[in-house]
Amino acid sequence: MNVLADPAARVRLTGVAFIVTSAAGFGAMPIFAKLAYADGVDLPSMLFLRFALAGGAMALLMQWRGIAWPRGRNLWQLLAMGAIGYVGESYCYFAALQYASAGLTALLLYLYPAIVTVLSALLARRRLSALRMSAVAAALFGTGLAVGGSLAGSALGILLGVAAALIYSVYILVGERVTPVSGAIASATVIMLAAAAVFALIVLWRGAALPASPAAWAAVGSIAMLSTAVAIISFFAGMARLGAADAATLSTLEPVVTVVLAAIFLGEAIGPWQSVGGAIILGAVIVLARAGDGKRQPATLPPPA
Repeated sequence: MNVLADPAARVRLTGVAFIVTSAAGFGAMPIFAKLAYADGVDLPSMLFLRFALAGGAMALLMQWRGIAWPRGRNLWQLLAMGAIGYVGESYCYFAALQYASAGLTALLLYLYPAIVTVLSALLARRRLSALRMSAVAAALFGTGLAVGGSLAGSALGILLGVAAALIYSVYILVGERVTPVSGAIASATVIMLAAAAVFALIVLWRGAALPASPAAWAAVGSIAMLSTAVAIISFFAGMARLGAADAATLSTLEPVVTVVLAAIFLGEAIGPWQSVGGAIILGAVIVLARAGDGKRQPATLPPPA
């Protein structure tokens, strides 16, 4: 049977292509960040440029497609999500990259499905199934292997990576009620512009450390456009064709991309314990997504960072 002749199969293949593109964009972001840091760009300046450029591009997309801006209470809730939740998560994640390897930071962030599973069960006062409890335990065990393996990372880097996962988990639980009101693109745009405003204030207070070379500008521009705007839009487009669970499953390619690119471009070692721990973490994430926890990540929230 010719797969391309089947319209449903073509839709799924297109969805897969979009999610893989998204995962590649998000996965490459730590590499671009390391390159920007090496050129003297500081964290607040990099994140301001990231969210301002990406948010501006998303705003232009909204204008082109005639998407309405959020209003009233929903607007204020989205602004708070961006100014508090996304600022906190992105700050911890990018700060962790200064103290830990890109591969370890990416793997630690992917603890968030397990954390969301536990928090949602506690908030709803319901017991976890044996499958989900096993997946959560496996994710924690895999993290222990990855942290204790050959991936480089100080205690501060590990703490910041875990903090990013915790903050993003709370962000998801809030976002599942707030973001569907205005839709995917509008919610993401407001969240990013709110984050840009906060980092703009930090830059004005501390002073800017902008890219000083074409290579650094290329790295920061890639974070904003390829690893944020294009990655988010691709994720939404893929999820519309595949559904939330399949999209969440395929998105686990993100830390794999990070680990491989870090080995190629940054010389980060990939040891056996790291490989086993990373595989266990991603396997647990896939189990949680297929078991239904992928629905806990609302259709208007892209993958983390």
